[in-house]
Amino acid sequence: MNQLCKRPYLVLFVKIAILLSVYMTYLFCLPSKNETSTIDTDLHKAKNKALREELNELYKTNAQLNTRLMDLNNRLSIQHENKSSRNASNAPTKEYEHLRRRIFLNTQEFWYRIYKTFSFQMRKSNDNVKDQISKMINMFREHYTALLRDVSNLAEVDGHSKWRIQESRELSDLVQNDIKQSQNPLNCDNARKLVCRLFKYDCGYSCRLHHVVECLIFAFITKRTLFLNKSNGSFSEREYENLFLPLSDKCRLEDGYKLSICSGNSSARVVYINALKLHNKNSPYLPFEIPVELAPRLNVLHGDPVVWWVGQFLKYIFRPLPNLSYAFEEYKNRVKFQKPIVGVQVRRTDKINREASFHELDEYMYHVEEYYKIEEFNGKVHKKRIYLATDEPSVFYEAKLKYPEYEIIGDPEIPKSASVTDREKDNSIININIDIYFLSLCDYLVCTFSSNICRMAYEIMNSLHPDASLRYTSVDETYNYGHMIRRINSVVIRHDAYGLEEIGIEVGDDVFDYDNLWNGFSRGINLRTNITGIYPTFKVTRKVETSNFSNHPYMQIDQCIFNDTYSTN
Repeated sequence: MNQLCKRPYLVLFVKIAILLSVYMTYLFCLPSKNETSTIDTDLHKAKNKALREELNELYKTNAQLNTRLMDLNNRLSIQHENKSSRNASNAPTKEYEHLRRRIFLNTQEFWYRIYKTFSFQMRKSNDNVKDQISKMINMFREHYTALLRDVSNLAEVDGHSKWRIQESRELSDLVQNDIKQSQNPLNCDNARKLVCRLFKYDCGYSCRLHHVVECLIFAFITKRTLFLNKSNGSFSEREYENLFLPLSDKCRLEDGYKLSICSGNSSARVVYINALKLHNKNSPYLPFEIPVELAPRLNVLHGDPVVWWVGQFLKYIFRPLPNLSYAFEEYKNRVKFQKPIVGVQVRRTDKINREASFHELDEYMYHVEEYYKIEEFNGKVHKKRIYLATDEPSVFYEAKLKYPEYEIIGDPEIPKSASVTDREKDNSIININIDIYFLSLCDYLVCTFSSNICRMAYEIMNSLHPDASLRYTSVDETYNYGHMIRRINSVVIRHDAYGLEEIGIEVGDDVFDYDNLWNGFSRGINLRTNITGIYPTFKVTRKVETSNFSNHPYMQIDQCIFNDTYSTN
């Protein structure tokens, strides 16, 4: 077992060395003036200089990866030597799990940087150089795919798989039981209640369902039982309970309760809020913090604990009634849904050029192909297939025309009901739930995180696996929760600003993360210097924020924050 575990790390080390060697060979083998008269000498020198500068940065990245791989190998060796003294749970250390996931992410960032650099040079080069760069990109891609495959396989050979499954089950059961108790108090009449109202405005079904998640988290933190308003909203208690099991098995909101403007009385028996008022970045109720008592275990188990935390509330909410379960089963049999499969959600009609940019199908399929290349290296793929969810019917025909080697799973009729004019009808709501459900069941997800459907599928996916934080590619934004989650990166490697766009960062700095640019850099603001700019993504790690929720049950519900908040005693 020890030799089996060591082998992947030696392979990784060799592949990184080969990768860098090939890159250096390319830099010194570009055609000179004697080889072709079409390349200007000064331009050639300038390109070489630029590429060599880029090489220095890549060399630093490579050195960091090598160091981490060696450290990981040493840690595994120590773990196997001390196997007899370990407890029966076979739990990995926090340092090991963090390092394993960090190597995976840094490998991706390494490729993003190489690919963007070569692509930029290709656009400025003549045909001879373009041909050589194209060959180099293909060679690098093959090395990258093999490297990422080996890193991914670490979790399969380190002996901790059973622990991850058991730990995930225990933590999920713990949270689900707590939510259930909160929603089913011993005495319904005397229980403190929260009534949440949801409005349509410019917010679609999945957006409103996310508002239910926010309200449930808010109620859970403040130790209240959540109810949806009975009417007057776009997503009332009646409409919710036509799709999902009731939020409470035993309690119902009594009729005829009177409402008055809340004066910050935290002991009020019934509090009524407009869900939109939760969208305040200064509010302490946003789902970017996890319970402090769960943090030590979650930080080991999961690569993005906030996603896991949100996913647990969606798991409680997304409990379909028999009619919806029947719709899922009928659809599964009709479209012949099976694995392996990659979920692809292509957003077209609503909010394009307002909340989201247009992305070609090819951009999604590039990442699908990357996933299947890794699976093919593992000998696991016999048929490539995607589950396609979209609001534009023509995307189905485009996919079948451009990618005949793929089996396209899905129903071209669903996008017709997803049009802006029809999406609030009952059959359209059912179809949206179908897409969310089957996207979450896929092995991997490629979509835009600017879409609520995409994020919701990803959140549910993370409630189905011990850790699905790496089972996605977003072609636009990094994960957020309706732009509400405060995402902080902690600096682990110092960086000096190079050029006007970059910012300097020191070890220990906190950087408010705006977005990953998917070119090896992220954009954010250094909270120490208050300077905004870009910085190398591999030099930071995600900071997990925690909160002691036991301090929150009787927090003031301040009408300065929630102007549409009411209560009754």
